[in-house]
Amino acid sequence: MLEQIIGEPEFWVAVAFVIVVIGLLRIGTPAVRTGLDARAAKIKSELEEAQRLREDAQRTLADYQRKQRDALKEAEQIVAQARAEAERAAEQAARDLDAALERRQRLAVEKIALAESKAAAEVRNTAVDIAIAAVRRMLAQGLDQRRKSELIDAAIAELPQRLH
Repeated sequence: MLEQIIGEPEFWVAVAFVIVVIGLLRIGTPAVRTGLDARAAKIKSELEEAQRLREDAQRTLADYQRKQRDALKEAEQIVAQARAEAERAAEQAARDLDAALERRQRLAVEKIALAESKAAAEVRNTAVDIAIAAVRRMLAQGLDQRRKSELIDAAIAELPQRLH
């Protein structure tokens, strides 16, 4: 039976196949192993690089988040400061307006008082003029020449007292 198996071509094909496979394994295994080791090393370095890049990205993200929080705080402070400044400006404008209104009111009161005093002076002057005209008419009609001369002399004598 062994002779019969050895005589068949399938047996020798199988033996040749086994020898080729063993030869390929002996020759190819170190090359495959070297290639696989190189590939594993390359994958490992890529994983390490990816891990390093991930950590860098996380640090950068944390920095940007911190910067964003800082910027938001600064923006809130600027808005609060602007509101406070606007309130102060509004209060100052209200005070300035009140002062201007008070000043205008005071000026108006002064103008009214001045106009009243002018009107009173005009009325007084007009009354004096009318009274003087009436006295002249009465004196001219009712006084004789001697009495007129006495009154003029008395008025001239009183002038120094009235001027001082």
